[in-house]
Parts: sequence; C-alpha cells; structure tokens
Amino acid sequence: MILKADRIVTGDGLTVLDNGAVYIAGEKITEIDELATLKAKYPDSPVKEYKGASIMPGLIDMHVHVGYWRSQIDAPTYNDYKIAYFAADYLKKAFSKGVTTIRDLGSPKNLSVSINSAVKSGFLEVPRILPADAPLCFTGGHSHMGNGWEVNGPWEIRAAIRDLIKRGAQWIKLMESHRSDTPEFTQEELDAAVDECHRVNKKTMVHAGTQPAIQMCIDAGFDTIEHATDLTADQAGQMAEKGIVWVPTIVAYTQTYKHIMNNLNNLNNEGIDAVTRRFIDQRAYFEKAAATYKENFRKLYETGVKIVTGTDLVYYKAPVTPVASEMKYMVEYGMPAIEAIRSATKTSAETLRIDDIGEIAVGNIADILIVTGNPVQDIDAVENVAEVYQSGKSVYRAC
Repeated sequence: MILKADRIVTGDGLTVLDNGAVYIAGEKITEIDELATLKAKYPDSPVKEYKGASIMPGLIDMHVHVGYWRSQIDAPTYNDYKIAYFAADYLKKAFSKGVTTIRDLGSPKNLSVSINSAVKSGFLEVPRILPADAPLCFTGGHSHMGNGWEVNGPWEIRAAIRDLIKRGAQWIKLMESHRSDTPEFTQEELDAAVDECHRVNKKTMVHAGTQPAIQMCIDAGFDTIEHATDLTADQAGQMAEKGIVWVPTIVAYTQTYKHIMNNLNNLNNEGIDAVTRRFIDQRAYFEKAAATYKENFRKLYETGVKIVTGTDLVYYKAPVTPVASEMKYMVEYGMPAIEAIRSATKTSAETLRIDDIGEIAVGNIADILIVTGNPVQDIDAVENVAEVYQSGKSVYRAC
C-alpha cells in the first residue's frame, strides 16, 4: 500500500518532506520516495492520496489512567466486567484522536495487562499499551482511595515492584506529592524504588507536583516526572543533565480548571460527578497550576529538558486522550510546532524505549496519522484527523 499526502512530517523535530509518499508492506514502512517512483516500482500496490493533508507518526499519550471509572455518574454500578468494557470503549475512541500508543499510569490491578492479553488473542483492537498497573503510595497517600497500592519502607516497596513486574507491569509508578508541599515517601524510599527498577532494567515514573518533592525525585533519578507543576529552571536543567523526562500534563490542569469554572453555578446538578465536586473544592490549586504552566513553560523548555505529551484527564465526559490539546498548549507557551510534534511522537517513543515507532522512517512500524492541513504551520491541524493506521492497518477513518 502507498500513502501520499502534500507533506510528510517525519517526527524527528526537523524534517518535512514535501510531496513524499510512503510504501507499507505488512506492518512496516519499507520505502519513502516520490509517488511516481513508488508506483513504478510497485504497480500493483493500492494508492491512497490525501490532498491538502499531512502524513505524520501516530501520537503517543504518556499519561493515561485506563479504565478510570470513578468519575462516572453511575460509578456504583461498575464491577470488574463493566470497568473492562468501559476501558475498551475509551481505548477504541483514542484512535479517533490519532493516538496509537498509550502509557498507562495506574489502573485497577491487572486491567491493562489483561487488555494487552486480549489484544494478542485477537479479541480487541486498541492502541498498544505500556502498563504500570497499580501505582504505589504510602499509607493514606494520594490514590489510596483509588487504585493505589499502599506500601511503606524500602523493602515493602521493593517487594511490591517485584510483584508488579511479575504480573506484567512494564513501568512502575510512585505517588510522591499531591496538592500540598508535604512529600509522601521519604528520600530513602524513593531511592530504593528507583534502584529496584533499574536493577532489573525497568523504568519508573513518579507523580510529583510540588516542592520539595520534585527535587527529591530528581535526586532519586526517576526516568520521568509527572506534572512537576512547580518545577524551576534550575531543576529542569538538572533533569536535562540526568536524562530525566518531564511529562507536564498542562492540559490536565488547564482544562480541568476550565471545567471547574463551567460548573461552579451547577453544584446542585445531579449530573456533576463526585470527582468534579472534589476538584471544585480545590479550585484555587488548579487556577494557580494553570497560570504556572503558562508563565514558566518557555523558560523550562529552553533549558533543554526533554518534554513529552501526557493528558491525565479524569473528570466525567473529559475528552479522550487529548494529546493534540497538550501540543497546542506547548506551542502557545513557547515550543515550535515541529518540536511539539516530536514530543508527541519520537521523544515519547524514545522514552518508552520502543525504537521502531514515533517516526516516519524506513523499517519502522507503520503507525501513521493523516491530518488535514499543515501542523508545522498550524498546530491546530493535529485535531483534523482524516485517517489512522496502526501497524499498517487502518483503524480509524473520518466520515
């Protein structure tokens, strides 16, 4: 199969190939050349031309809570079976947003691992998932009322990590700070978690939004730091030196703040979920967080810290995997569009240690997003999803 558009945005943060075409054989991109050359070489291959459009890699969402059902209005009706159906429906919708790969940062135990097993058995067709399974928290810490696994002390943490890996977790997540300035795990516990993961060649991430928790997590050497809302330029420089990747989730705080403001006058409405009500009580934090990202993002980006796209939206009827919105905030706040595309594709793939996705390149898996328009000139074009391919197969096409 040959795909042709006005341009190919490769995802490397530099290259745009005008009037290029891609030849796909099976699951792989096997050639990139001019359309006439590919048609002459493969005369029997079907050709799909997308006029006024761009070919780019499938998007990667680095922060998703697969199967987060607690914000549903009918949450009391959710059992294990319904949660699985809910998660499968959500993941299928992610294709329509151009997302072909998801890192799951904390879901009901065994859910993402089981979904991956169902995909291998041919029961589901959803974006590939890199599961973390249950996040680790200290007793009474952030997420203990949700999917968190309460552990205390270095050896409990090490034992839990081993158990998660045994069940199929590909990443390990810890919860370190939430809406306060009080760290949850101690430095000794954080150090032990990172050491245990790296000892067995697994990568680890940490939820840390405030100080001094952010510095503690940098010192421990986590592979990615999620949110880091109060990150300083000096700390971003330290992360760049250590190779720690920042997942800012701007959209989670900014969009949630807008959602809060839209619902302030509807508190008596039975259609407002419990999660939104809790967020409304924390309105001041979300307002400050949204403003902080807007004020600081450019100077943090300019330190050279690696930045990837994550969304983390969990309120009722929140947009599904809005990676395009995260990219738009990055561009609005100071990152060139072509680099925002790299953040959502190649840099994310490198962070996941998957070397054959995230870039339109010969030999790579054909995870391809076709968008109407030119996203390098106008990042809004990423919202205009025309067709999505995963491993060379069309999985979504706009009507």
